[in-house]
Amino acid sequence: MPSFRSPLAALAILPILALTACGGGTPPAQTETAGAPVKGGSLVFGVNTEPLNLDPHASPQDVTGLFTRPALDSLVALDDQGGIHPWLASSWEISPDGRTYTFKLRQDVKFTDGGVFDAEAVKTNLDHIVDPKTKSQLAAAAFGPYESTEVIDAQTVAVKFSKPYSPFLAALATAYFGIQSPKSLAEGPEALAKKVVGTGPFIIDAFVPHQGITYHRNPDYNWPPAGAKHTGPAYLERLEFKILTEDAVRLGALTSGQIDAIASVPPVNVKQVEADPRLAIVRKQAPGGNYNYYPNTASGVFADQKVRQAFRDGIDFATIVGKLYFGTFDPAYSPISPATHGYDAATETQWRHDPTGAARLLDEAGWTGKDAEGYRTKDGKRLTVRWPFLKSFAREQRGTLAEQVQAEAKKLGFDVVFTDVTPTDFAPKAIAGDYDLIDFSWQRADGDALRALFAISNIPSASFFGQNLARYKNTEVDGWLSDALATTDLADRAALYAKVQQQVNTDVAVFPVYVFNYLLGVSKNVRDIAWEPQAYPTFYDAWVSKA
Repeated sequence: MPSFRSPLAALAILPILALTACGGGTPPAQTETAGAPVKGGSLVFGVNTEPLNLDPHASPQDVTGLFTRPALDSLVALDDQGGIHPWLASSWEISPDGRTYTFKLRQDVKFTDGGVFDAEAVKTNLDHIVDPKTKSQLAAAAFGPYESTEVIDAQTVAVKFSKPYSPFLAALATAYFGIQSPKSLAEGPEALAKKVVGTGPFIIDAFVPHQGITYHRNPDYNWPPAGAKHTGPAYLERLEFKILTEDAVRLGALTSGQIDAIASVPPVNVKQVEADPRLAIVRKQAPGGNYNYYPNTASGVFADQKVRQAFRDGIDFATIVGKLYFGTFDPAYSPISPATHGYDAATETQWRHDPTGAARLLDEAGWTGKDAEGYRTKDGKRLTVRWPFLKSFAREQRGTLAEQVQAEAKKLGFDVVFTDVTPTDFAPKAIAGDYDLIDFSWQRADGDALRALFAISNIPSASFFGQNLARYKNTEVDGWLSDALATTDLADRAALYAKVQQQVNTDVAVFPVYVFNYLLGVSKNVRDIAWEPQAYPTFYDAWVSKA
């Protein structure tokens, strides 16, 4: 499946930070002396997925953040070390009890439709996220115990929570909390699904489903986040995201010079691109939840911990990942990636591939029989794993990966059965727990991703689509996650998140698969593409050399 920043992100496409460059680093084109940036020109970027809804407040897809970031700014910015910096907010204070965040806003900002950016606009945006009519599944899930937003004066706004919520600033820095024009929000969900209006460096011209989206430069822009390489309007006059879902087509467009950059270079083609003197690869390791498989721990065959452990330990995920992705993605051992603050490296030796031990565990669980096809049985029932799979949205050869896992599981005696579902089919199954295994990634800018994935309160229900699709219940883990919300001390939070990772691995509430690296293919004429917290490229500083 694609990358979630919400499990409905299964819809798309699962979604979010202390980001670190991983592997190839910055391409030579961006480190060599190139003279002064060139103003004007256009950049065409080929992407492998598309948003179903452009409103990041409502969309369950993480990819929505990529498409809307050029047009939407956030109140604060997040750096690679997890530090928070001013953006649309010039400063802020956190109350001693950790329940109120008071922001002072810049006074020189305006929306591209002429609207006024002020405290009332911020309140309108935050209220829009939590409004039940918005049906937010991604942004609202990152809002925690939100209570209300109060306008103090035109440039001062206070955001209140019912209890301390330390991940708020990191969440606020993402595009899912991007500030939209109140005028555009008033146009309703159908209009927002096709176009958003903000204060950003680019203005959306048009979004055409299955084709792409075009932007033009905001000539009045002069309020970039701290850390940007320049001030004033973007260098590029025009920006275009072209939807090219087929790997071969996207790669061919780059190598032939038809477009300037592409997302998700196929791992099998990375060396080919690196060998081309006109091109380069930039790698960025994504933070938050890895691409993982989540067993239904509440019902079905995986309600038995021994069966879960047999599946995880009996399949050589590291070898499958290494061969399929040619070393471009690292195998995962924790539910979160090494780029996430709070990652516990001790998880890398906590469990191992052990097919003999897996067979013993299945025997102990009572799955001692075998049918004519070699699958294990118990009381005449086959050991079947039901897996609703969004094949049409699967990226990074996740369908091929799943088939290889299926083949390895068969050797252990598991009958893995795929159900090819649509986004419409998926949600009811997820809410009802009508599955044995679910797959998604959940990129997040903070270790609090663990709370989204494993807190009891995030188990999906008819009234709330939470991200805990493992349907995992552990009150001790819930306590550690709650304690992490109450402190802003990064060391204390990291220690608590380490306990969570260790325990969910012990309880086998997750089957870690691989750590996602964003593989950006670029022409060496393209310079100064930057990155936002969720390892998506940004284009405010980008420019195209005429050389």
